[in-house]
Amino acid sequence: MLMKLIQPLPLRGEMAQKPVQLEREAFCCSICLDLLKDPVTIPCGHSYCMNCIKTHWNEEDQKGIHSCPQCRQTFKQMPVLKKNTMLTVLVEQLKKTELQAAPSDARSEDVACDVCVGRKLKAVKSCLVCLASYCEKHLQAHYESAASKKHRLVDPFRNVCSRHDEAMKLFCRTDQKCICYLCSVNEHKGHETVSAAAEVAERQRALKVRREEIQQRIHDREKDAKLLREQAEAIDRSAGKAVEESEKIFTELIRLIQKRSSDVKRQISSWQETEVSQFTELQEKLELEITELRGEDSDLEQLLNTEDHIQFLHNYPTLSALVEPPHSFSIDVCSLRYFEEVLAAVAELKHKLQNILTNQWTNISPTATDLDVLPPQPDPKSRADFLKYFCKITLDPNTAHTQLLLSEGNRKANMTKKHQPYSGHPDRFTGWCQVLSRERLTGRCYWEVEWRGREVSVAVAYKSISRAGRGNECVFGRNDKSWTLFCSLNSYKFWYNNIQTPISGPQSSRVGVYLDHGAGILCFYSISETMTLLHKVQTTFTQPLCAGLWIGGLLDLSSAEFCKLR
Repeated sequence: MLMKLIQPLPLRGEMAQKPVQLEREAFCCSICLDLLKDPVTIPCGHSYCMNCIKTHWNEEDQKGIHSCPQCRQTFKQMPVLKKNTMLTVLVEQLKKTELQAAPSDARSEDVACDVCVGRKLKAVKSCLVCLASYCEKHLQAHYESAASKKHRLVDPFRNVCSRHDEAMKLFCRTDQKCICYLCSVNEHKGHETVSAAAEVAERQRALKVRREEIQQRIHDREKDAKLLREQAEAIDRSAGKAVEESEKIFTELIRLIQKRSSDVKRQISSWQETEVSQFTELQEKLELEITELRGEDSDLEQLLNTEDHIQFLHNYPTLSALVEPPHSFSIDVCSLRYFEEVLAAVAELKHKLQNILTNQWTNISPTATDLDVLPPQPDPKSRADFLKYFCKITLDPNTAHTQLLLSEGNRKANMTKKHQPYSGHPDRFTGWCQVLSRERLTGRCYWEVEWRGREVSVAVAYKSISRAGRGNECVFGRNDKSWTLFCSLNSYKFWYNNIQTPISGPQSSRVGVYLDHGAGILCFYSISETMTLLHKVQTTFTQPLCAGLWIGGLLDLSSAEFCKLR
């Protein structure tokens, strides 16, 4: 067998001159398909790597037999394995021959595999930790080994110094390049050098930090984008609902106006029919009387034309008895004023509706100013300027705590010891003596609150503020859904998101509130003979606001009232 594998067998004198011509496949293990390592020959004559055949037979121990992987010959007992020295010499000779003569499969411009023995295959990846390049076959170890799985693989790179033909295992931080050991003691002497693995590890740490920052920014931006998406969806839902509800309200308003118009027409028609009927009846009586009078007049004319004295005297008594005073009719022309009064009432109604639609349009549709459709209005300076934006505020009974008594057309809230018999509405504050307005405030608004007692808070809040319980999420100023000015007998405090800000300013029982929803401005003023700014908020309002009141002092009868300015 060996004679066939060694072609030709040289003489002793030729051994040093001619290399042995060997076929590589003949010296490969049929189990691992690589060159034999510590070759052994088993009783049937086949050869294997010692570790390969041992591993194969260990797996067969459970069956109680041991066989040759090639010819399947079985052995009752595991044969004793001894190293085949001849094969060992031949395999080593083959390795040396391949290293000297075998060409590489990798082209000159390609990076060759650092592990391939003999014929070098093209590397597909390089490891930044091992500082070596691998072909597809030898790269599998990096995927199978738990330790190597953490190594970073990159596109193949050359890791041999072109000057000294040494592995570039160092990195020069001064020149920012990979070098070999000889470079560090010659061209790069005195430079700051570290091992390439240490530089890789440090840069990997920096990259990880950078990646964490990027991932955090991505997370933050995704969170912001989600919030914007939710806000846009909320706006769409709210706008759709507002359009639907306002259409219903206006439809109902139009229906009510049409009904009132029909009622007015019917009342006018009924009055017309009644009055005309009376006048028709009276007219018929008058026409009958006229006919009778004309007959009598004819008879009198005939009597006057009688020339016979005897005949005249004979007929005179009869005709004179028919002459009676005419009926006296009085036509009430004043009743025609009825139509004038109806027309005046309708005209007054029209005027009132026009005033309501004109004056309250800021509350109904504030987006014109917000969207800059109209020229920007100057900020108010004097109280007269603020009063241009005055809006009427009324309290919503469905939100009032049961210890608040509403009066003055739901403009005033009194603190009472007796609980009021309000219904169990879901919008009602159950833990704090608070109440919200009916109106939803947007655009520019101004109102004033007159208060008395020991403690009162004048607030604005989103409608979505929590109502049930005594937690901070329900009380004005202790959450991010409400802003409030706390007023006591000798001080002011501003509260937002559970943060207190002391306020200095002249004490007054009247507080003015100015809101510019689109600009995100909220101001509180002390109103007396002068108007003094107490506190200003600059923020972004994401929802319409409601005016609110908190009444404090369990033993005091405190109250607050939205002023009705003239």
